[in-house]
Amino acid sequence: MENLSQHIRNTTSISDAHLKIVLNQFVEKRYAKKEHLQNAYEPANELFFVIQGCLRTYINDYNGVEHNITFSIENWWAGDMPSFLTNQTAVYGIQALEETTVLSISKKGWDLLHQNVPAFVKHTRILFRNNMFSQQNRIVQNLSYTAMERYDSFIENYPEQFQ
Repeated sequence: MENLSQHIRNTTSISDAHLKIVLNQFVEKRYAKKEHLQNAYEPANELFFVIQGCLRTYINDYNGVEHNITFSIENWWAGDMPSFLTNQTAVYGIQALEETTVLSISKKGWDLLHQNVPAFVKHTRILFRNNMFSQQNRIVQNLSYTAMERYDSFIENYPEQFQ
């Protein structure tokens, strides 16, 4: 839980009592390489905070071809947020690329934290903002970078993944 504690404290001030409430809503889970955490076309019942390993979030196009949307590494979140928040069918599949340990939170736990822990609300607001910036950057890269340029950018921004 130390990774998540530090992650939250990096974005907002939170009391020890509130942090304990937050941490109590998470469950540690381990996934084997290639194991799916979330399947497309099913409701997303959890969000995941990566402790160790790497996840890929992907979609299947109309021909059934998989397209990677994001890779979630240590201290990153993964999940199909629209499905999670609305209980609609998920668009994204999430798969472990290697043995991966995550902290999982349910919709019930998420809602409890948003109702009772203002610092967690602030933390998630910052996460949503950062995610929007990241998604916009990804769109620009997909439209204007070659595949090699995107790969080089990923290596430059996340060198620890290639050690």
